[in-house]
Amino acid sequence: MFTEAEAQEGALPAQPGKIVAVHISYESRAAERGRRPKAPSYFLKPASSVAVSGSAVERPQGTELLAFEGEIALVMGAAARQVSVEHAWTHVGSITAGNDWGLYDLRGADKGSNVRNKGRDNYTPLGPGLIAAEKVDPSSLRLRTWKNGQLVQEDTTDKLIFPFAQLIADLSQHLTLHPGDVILTGTPAGASVAQPGDTVEVEVDVPDAGLSSGRLISTVVEGADTFNVELGSVPTVNDVQREEAWGSREAAGLPASAKSALNAQLKAKLKEAPVAGLSQEMRKRGLNNVTIDGVGPTRPGSKMVGIAKTLRFVPNREDLFKSHGGGFNAQKHAFDNVGEDEVIVIEARGESGSGTLGDILALRAAARGAAGVVTDGGVRDYTTVAGIDLPVYSRGAHPAVLGRKHVPWDTDLTIACGGATVQPGDFIVADDDGVIVLPPALAEEVADAALAKEAEDAWVAEQVKAGHPIEEVFPMNKQWRARYETEKTQG
Repeated sequence: MFTEAEAQEGALPAQPGKIVAVHISYESRAAERGRRPKAPSYFLKPASSVAVSGSAVERPQGTELLAFEGEIALVMGAAARQVSVEHAWTHVGSITAGNDWGLYDLRGADKGSNVRNKGRDNYTPLGPGLIAAEKVDPSSLRLRTWKNGQLVQEDTTDKLIFPFAQLIADLSQHLTLHPGDVILTGTPAGASVAQPGDTVEVEVDVPDAGLSSGRLISTVVEGADTFNVELGSVPTVNDVQREEAWGSREAAGLPASAKSALNAQLKAKLKEAPVAGLSQEMRKRGLNNVTIDGVGPTRPGSKMVGIAKTLRFVPNREDLFKSHGGGFNAQKHAFDNVGEDEVIVIEARGESGSGTLGDILALRAAARGAAGVVTDGGVRDYTTVAGIDLPVYSRGAHPAVLGRKHVPWDTDLTIACGGATVQPGDFIVADDDGVIVLPPALAEEVADAALAKEAEDAWVAEQVKAGHPIEEVFPMNKQWRARYETEKTQG
């Protein structure tokens, strides 16, 4: 093992030219996040973010989600360009501990680049000591992270989705890795949020060989930095960011997610229950304004059940469209991040004078496993969209692009669609009769009642077909009610 003095002597040989960080690379992290990548993906961190063990990590004023991620850092010893998997490890000089700090309050503003939230000064502490890569089997490493002395992360490199040699070979297809460059190889499950006053320690070791990086120590402090809205994006957070920063909804102090509430059994009930019946049961409970009016399906005969993911458009204003309409805007963000069983619900103010989605976005939502789309605006490429295996409910076709009438503004907030208020996490059910919004807390009760009423109505229909008068059976009088209950019991 390194002594503290030996560890300090093993500091990085030079300031790295670049730092390449891997997104999800451990099986445990993939399970925690609920998504397993098919191929590795990366982002860059600036060299100015590098810090040594013992450095303070600042959480800027007015922010809440400063998250740590203990990682194994590979320090390149030789240039690598177009290297094979078989020879990739020979280009690594040494191994050390890293902590990929990130400020989730700025994650939404980064839109995937991670420049703001992970590029701040001291947000990439490395060290304190180096392990010679030639001395170790890259599949034999262990990574551990402690928060205030409590072990919160522990995993081994034999449980990686992408072995280190694959990462090096893959990166070398696209860029030259120079000596001194650092690869942060991803974090396992257990990464979470730290508060001012917390201490986080990370260690990489090879237990069987008695080798260790020593403990990389970071102390979180409250920073003095503020953000000028006139210069650029400022910190914002929502429950999605809180859940991902803390690692789970429970750890973040959030209620159970709508996804966990929409279990397979309830989903099956809602698929069977007709929207008309659900509407009737909601009305019995005093909820009369829960239908999204004026929309129809592109695929008649389909049934849609899912969880609302909301998107809001505001009326087009040319200067605002210039600042919010291009690039990876709110509309593209919603469709690129929709999850399985989610329904994108769009507030378009009932304005059908331009499209609110087209074939490309519909294909993306279908590929992501979305349950469907509801918009109180128009749809471009209507026939093509209708041919995609994705239920879409809209006010009809329109050939114009988004900017004729709308500016994509924001996501994951309470909206109005077709005269109904929709909150993220509400359950959305649709069929040829229309679209209804169900509060998750009422959904199972309403579904059970609607199915019971459906069975009763089917029995009544059989009696009418048999020639019995509507006056007696619809609604049922006492005698017919008793007969129905008897037959239902005998069943």
